[in-house]
Amino acid sequence: MSKIGLFFGPLKGSVHRVAEKVKAAFGEQEVELVAVNEASAADLEKYNLIIFGISTVGKETWDSNYSNTDWSKFFPNISKVDFSGKTVAIFGLGDHVTYSSYFVNAIGILAKELMKKGATIVGQIDPSGYEFDESEAIIDGKFIGLPIDEDFEPELTDERVANWVKSIKPAFGL
Repeated sequence: MSKIGLFFGPLKGSVHRVAEKVKAAFGEQEVELVAVNEASAADLEKYNLIIFGISTVGKETWDSNYSNTDWSKFFPNISKVDFSGKTVAIFGLGDHVTYSSYFVNAIGILAKELMKKGATIVGQIDPSGYEFDESEAIIDGKFIGLPIDEDFEPELTDERVANWVKSIKPAFGL
């Protein structure tokens, strides 16, 4: 069995902490953490089982010159890889209070690009347990990945991660 590549960014923040929780829920030996600020298209090609961890920044940040982030540098690599035959899951961090109209949009933006490149995306989540106004991460009535709000709902993170990992393990051959 092959390892799962968990690509995440940025380092040393909430996304990194949640990536560690996802790795622990799968089992330490099953997952290799790969920081997107150090990754390339060739790194993506090594894995047939991939998890992405991404965060959504606020509108005032999107409206400014914000091209220096880990993900903004890594994102072009997605278009260079054929994801056909790859199983992919996404978790994303967002703030459902301050940015309720953009809640975890990065999940949806990433998922749409991955689907264009042939990825099979697993791990959809029913949005009924979340409060928000709008999200690009809602596709066919569900979040296309796992939303996490470490700002206002950190007490729900462990349970949400555990339930999500349990639901996607079969798709990852576990």
